[in-house]
Amino acid sequence: MATSLPKTMKGVIIEKTGGVEVLQYKTDLPVPSPKQGEILVKNDFIGINYIDTYFRSGLYPSPKPEILGREAEGTIVAAGPGEHYNLKLGERVVYLGTGAYAEYTAVPSAKAHSIPAAIKPGVAAAALLQGLTALTLIRESHHVQKGDWVLVHAAAGGVGTWLVQLLKAVGAKTIGTASTAAKIELAKKNGADYMINYKEEGDSLVSKVKELTGGQGVVAVYDSTGKDQFENDFEVVARKGTIVSYGNSSGPAPPFSVAKLSAKNAKILRPTLFNYIATREEFETYTAELFDLIIKDNLDPSVHEVYPLAEVARAHTDLEGRKTTGKLLLKV
Repeated sequence: MATSLPKTMKGVIIEKTGGVEVLQYKTDLPVPSPKQGEILVKNDFIGINYIDTYFRSGLYPSPKPEILGREAEGTIVAAGPGEHYNLKLGERVVYLGTGAYAEYTAVPSAKAHSIPAAIKPGVAAAALLQGLTALTLIRESHHVQKGDWVLVHAAAGGVGTWLVQLLKAVGAKTIGTASTAAKIELAKKNGADYMINYKEEGDSLVSKVKELTGGQGVVAVYDSTGKDQFENDFEVVARKGTIVSYGNSSGPAPPFSVAKLSAKNAKILRPTLFNYIATREEFETYTAELFDLIIKDNLDPSVHEVYPLAEVARAHTDLEGRKTTGKLLLKV
């Protein structure tokens, strides 16, 4: 099935790894054709994620040339043969895939989900990857219970914003870290119980966490920074607690001796979202739960700015310069 489609489209392609200068905005890229089990989506809003900068810089290897982008929302305009899980032509959907920095993207139907009418335009694209990441982190990386003390680094960042809101929804007590007064205020507004400015109070972070938790430490640390907070994580995690290292914004976490975990019988994970939502059933279950929570608890993706697709380099510069809070979107 298909509507009348153009042959070329606007999009952003990279032919080699590097800085923002490798992001090439073009208006004559070929419109992809959906293959077996794929749909073609005309994108409206595209989510920007820190992982995009890893593929651009070469920290995470991927074939080039490449169109970046892991999520977007838009309208189904065509479909290839095969299973499409009741998704229909003309339906508004959000998806996880590759090649989202473009006007049209062919994506697996298994990783697309219809958007409830109650969710406003832009919210699904702003919510999906980071919201699902946060939801699976508190459900599977460490199943957080009501009353648990939890530490969230970069609590005003993309995933951090979701973690703080979801932890509040489940009744946990959250300590967050951030680098500016504005970010601290945002995290508190989203539900953090206590905030630490790691630029000004970094030396006392461990003692503050121990003081707040009655010397016990936190049952889970959610750390997207990688290198900078790694040693602190071992200090603040409680006996039988979990360190969840899920990002590299300050550089990769350093190697360590596994014997280090025995001091507290602690656990450490380096999870990726896609291993928690590998099956259609997992993806559908978590996406439906995320949308239900957004509607029921009025969760806010906290969009920092909506950038025109042609200004993607500015968006990456802002993100890597830690000038942003919450989510960045591209508008086609």
